[in-house]
Amino acid sequence: MEGKSDNNKVMLAGKITAPLKFQMEHKGEAFYRTILQVNRQSGQCDLIPLLLSERLLDDTKNYEGQLVCVTGQFRSYNNHEQIKTRLLLHAFVKELNLLNSVEEVGSMNEILLNGFLCKPPVYRKTPLGREIADVLLAVNREYGRTDYIPCIVWGRNARFVSRLKVGNQVQVTGRIQSRVYEKIKGNETVKKRAYEVSIFQITKVA
Repeated sequence: MEGKSDNNKVMLAGKITAPLKFQMEHKGEAFYRTILQVNRQSGQCDLIPLLLSERLLDDTKNYEGQLVCVTGQFRSYNNHEQIKTRLLLHAFVKELNLLNSVEEVGSMNEILLNGFLCKPPVYRKTPLGREIADVLLAVNREYGRTDYIPCIVWGRNARFVSRLKVGNQVQVTGRIQSRVYEKIKGNETVKKRAYEVSIFQITKVA
């Protein structure tokens, strides 16, 4: 591992599907949120929140429908809602390029993480008998910050990770995926979207 900036790398290509929305200002620099639709080869798509600086786009323009390629990191932060704290995730964009055609976009969605297990892996089987494990990775960032990234592992990798312990260091490759789940509030059923890393390969770091 060369440095903390190499612990967390994301490469995405897709279509911006929401207007820029001001999120915060840091040291005089404005940051905006939007949503990137990233296609899967299966024909489905993932809707991934982006956080990007005013230095990357003209915040006076409308970029809805624009095809882009971005690189950056997958980051987390705690959102305090009254008495609850919820972990929110987004792709923090460091570089952005505008694309001109769907052929240039494809289905690029790649992530590389190097971090530590901060909870015991939860191994289970789906109703169809497919092996699966839930993992929470602590990925160190520059300046002493840490991102907590939920991951989902399948098949042989699920069995492998189920034998690991809290504190083990692992390197993973995969894709960022979004999923919709339903939550009951009073008499209403509310749909919410969650994000996680679907792991293709996981390796224990000696």
